[in-house]
Amino acid sequence: MNNPTPSGHPKEFLLPTDIEGFDSLAELALDMRSSWNHATDPVWRKLDPELWALTRNPWVVLQTVSREKLRNVLTDPVFRRNLDTLVQARRDASEAPAWFQQAHPHAQLGCVAYFSMEYMLSEALPIYSGGLGNVAGDQLKAASDLGIPVIGVGLLYQQGYFRQEIDKDGMQQARFPYNDPGQLPITPLRKPNEEWLRLEIVLPGYSVWLRAWQVQVGRVKLYLLDSNDAANYPAHRGITSELYGGGPELRLKQEILLGIGGWRLLQALGIQPEVCHLNEGHAAFAVLERACSFMQANGQPFEVALAVTRAGNLFTTHTAVAAGFDRFAPALVEQYLGGYAEQKLGIMRHDLLALGRQNPNDASEPFNMAYLAIRGSGAVNGVSSLHGRVSRHLFAPLFPRWPVDEVPVGHVTNGVHMPTWDSAAADVLWTEACGKDRWLGGSGTLEQGIHRLSDAKLWEFRTAASASLVDYARERLSRQLTASGAPPEAIAEAKHLFDCNTLTLGFARRFATYKRPNLLLHDPERLLRLLSNPQRPVQLIIAGKAHPADLAGQALIQQWIHFIRRPEARPHVIFLSDYDMRLTEHLVQGVDVWLNTPRRPWEACGTSGMKVLVNGGINLSELDGWWAEAYTPEVGWALGDGQEHHDDPVWDATEAEALYDLLEREVIPEFYTRDGQGIPGAWVARMRESMAQLTPRYSTNRSVREYTVQHYLPAASAYLARAAEQGALGAQLVKMRHTLEQDWTALRFGEVKLDSADGQHVFEIQLYLDDVDPDTVRVELYANGVDGAPSVRVAMQRVRQLVGAANGYAYRAVLPATRPATDYTARLIPFHDSLAVPLEDAHILWQR
Repeated sequence: MNNPTPSGHPKEFLLPTDIEGFDSLAELALDMRSSWNHATDPVWRKLDPELWALTRNPWVVLQTVSREKLRNVLTDPVFRRNLDTLVQARRDASEAPAWFQQAHPHAQLGCVAYFSMEYMLSEALPIYSGGLGNVAGDQLKAASDLGIPVIGVGLLYQQGYFRQEIDKDGMQQARFPYNDPGQLPITPLRKPNEEWLRLEIVLPGYSVWLRAWQVQVGRVKLYLLDSNDAANYPAHRGITSELYGGGPELRLKQEILLGIGGWRLLQALGIQPEVCHLNEGHAAFAVLERACSFMQANGQPFEVALAVTRAGNLFTTHTAVAAGFDRFAPALVEQYLGGYAEQKLGIMRHDLLALGRQNPNDASEPFNMAYLAIRGSGAVNGVSSLHGRVSRHLFAPLFPRWPVDEVPVGHVTNGVHMPTWDSAAADVLWTEACGKDRWLGGSGTLEQGIHRLSDAKLWEFRTAASASLVDYARERLSRQLTASGAPPEAIAEAKHLFDCNTLTLGFARRFATYKRPNLLLHDPERLLRLLSNPQRPVQLIIAGKAHPADLAGQALIQQWIHFIRRPEARPHVIFLSDYDMRLTEHLVQGVDVWLNTPRRPWEACGTSGMKVLVNGGINLSELDGWWAEAYTPEVGWALGDGQEHHDDPVWDATEAEALYDLLEREVIPEFYTRDGQGIPGAWVARMRESMAQLTPRYSTNRSVREYTVQHYLPAASAYLARAAEQGALGAQLVKMRHTLEQDWTALRFGEVKLDSADGQHVFEIQLYLDDVDPDTVRVELYANGVDGAPSVRVAMQRVRQLVGAANGYAYRAVLPATRPATDYTARLIPFHDSLAVPLEDAHILWQR
């Protein structure tokens, strides 16, 4: 297939393409850049101000507006000039050299394929649930800003994630509105002959046809697949019906479509990525299909193809507990992928299952998608420093006899896309302080810019944000009550709730027990006293969904609703239902303090608190996820002692009391202690430091540049080196691993000699390598780290061959005697310049 293209105006949508200028409007409406660059907002407001205010969906506005209105505005010379300017600016922005082109003009990186189960780009495209989609969407936007050659791959859900209603009993009800493709800012991908690009995925006993769609995200493209094709049996049309819906079988089929179907889509488009980035293990089947395509192109067996292609794969894990990984029954995996393994990959079903197991020979062990991702990737990372440590413990069973701190999982701490989450006022403030292009490259001058702003300007900015949030909360709550059939007096009351001069706390998370959303309810009477203090009142906005199958999470929501309905609580606390991206934007732009209370270390990162930084909000959070590395006393408040206490109810009670104390003794007094101008000086100082120090560090500008430098560029080079000459280096590495596997048990250490004198230790160790090439192993002295320092690894040099030994050698190392010689132990590990040890070969032999 040659150069399939998106069809900008599919005939089936009956758009008024005959009106001159419509194409320009459509070009702007179909670019998701409008979700973070608001230059085009006046266009849609002009066409239909009411619909624009309700939907913030340019594509819906454009399709809904009458032909008469379109003709009128497009014949207005001022409007048309502005439109032409906006279109040209969009095209210039997409073609101008950005950070990547300037910093890496000769990079071997042509394309990164970014696979994710969900993407949060805009409320106009509701194909997300929460944090994972938030990270994916923000990283695509940052890649666009920075000019990094990324292409997204995902699924288009007919219903997406559920919408939430709260019934009269305070229970969550799940609703599933249909995602009408004609109302979404997407376009079908078509072949040059205008036929819709469709892919066939063969499942046991039937085929599933997938339609392909394109989403424009600035200069980045996102491709989406869906199974709602008329050629499919009705049940199969629903495979992509819901995000995270159904049981294990449906989830497995979705992940097959995402991983295998997604990679085939790239092949059909003629796209050959050097790097494949797996955003969580849902997409891990892509590593199989990528290896399969290499096999077909180069005539190599699966094992060599995997050795070649894995060098270009990156796996990012977002899970902090083992139960969070997708695991499937072996019989289910065999049913759906057994034939694929034998016919396409040329391997036994046992070998396929082994890729997803800790113990390849345990027939009862489920197939773990994270294990497959690890065994198919050249690098693995967590999403915060603490999460990297947690993940090393989680994956340690895959690397037996290796120290936990050497389990090959690093970290790139998440960030958020600041232009998406800042308010219009915040954008103006930051532009004045730090310039228009502040997020497009380095962040060296941002801190100084914020420090130059006066206290009065910062406090004026914050009070205006509070007033805006109060207006929004009143309006949304009144609509929410009207929709639920509340009495007129309750609706009228909602329009006068809250006060913009009152300290506003926000808590908006997925309602799951480990997030402890009800920690504040530990002592309801104390909470009421805290909220209703007439001299120093506090108001609290709560939002969040519980998964439809999570009854415990739903019960936590009900507890809050029952508390809020108490007459004495009603003026001080509201629950805003159907937590979505638009609600998030308003909350993070307006709350004074963002609360976060997970059980450490169960939150991998927790990006929601990062979104308040750019808007001058302050974090009060458990020392978990990103806050464990971000917190210092001058930027916010911390809960907990930095230790793990699991789900101990006694500790939960202790932390609840500590939270009340922190609010009563520090947070609330600091907010209400004002100078002669009415400015809370200590509060503004904390707010300033939070903005200045943390906003640059926790933006996707920083995190995506880290991914590029630390992972994408090295992965591209490693993959290209292995892929050269039909995968010759990959074949060499496989041969070396086979030899080591066959002979490892025959290797042994001989005599150890130690000479400690003159402030140094001289170690000499004899080693017998049987048939193993000495150039394929490395001998090291190892010592555990002390006082938080990393472990010590000292390479030993091969100094001579042992007399009379067929393959025996003496190895020597000299090191300072700053630690006792008994701290050091010799060990033998595999070695090759191109081999990632222990990720690709976990053999290790310790001196006894």
